[in-house]
Amino acid sequence: MMDRDAEVVRFQGAWVRRLSVPQSRARTVSMKFNPYVSKSRRKNRKRHFTAPSHIRRKMMAATLSRDLRQKYNVRSMPIRKDDEIQVICGHNKGNIGKVLRVYRKKWVIHVDKITRDKANGATVHIGLDPSNVMIIKLKLDKDRRNILERKAAGRAAVLEKQKGKHAEDTIAMETS
Repeated sequence: MMDRDAEVVRFQGAWVRRLSVPQSRARTVSMKFNPYVSKSRRKNRKRHFTAPSHIRRKMMAATLSRDLRQKYNVRSMPIRKDDEIQVICGHNKGNIGKVLRVYRKKWVIHVDKITRDKANGATVHIGLDPSNVMIIKLKLDKDRRNILERKAAGRAAVLEKQKGKHAEDTIAMETS
């Protein structure tokens, strides 16, 4: 039984039937910009869950508040102990507290005022995902100031770079 949409072609010395796929069902091909970065869900999940501690530090970053963003010209920073944060989504939304512990192994942070009682009466801190919090006060030391300056300088360089193919002064010279 032969399909109407099939054509017979020669492939590696043998005659084979190749089904033609309608344009509506054909998969679109997307270009990869970097061949060393995978788009595979499986590989990305593996890299996320097996990431070493120094990589997890960068991945466990939180956004800065609007005031801090304007002050330092930086959008986000890796979270650390003694930062003051505000929960921006989830059950504890709106709560403000100080970070007690950054638990990189479990991808969570513990905050001083966000706790719950266990059945035996013990009080435990609830683990929060850093993406669900906003830093409202940074604990600054020499290294952290350097990071802020470096990030702000990189961002300023991108903004200074002229967009487009031609600079304004070269266009003015060509038209005159």
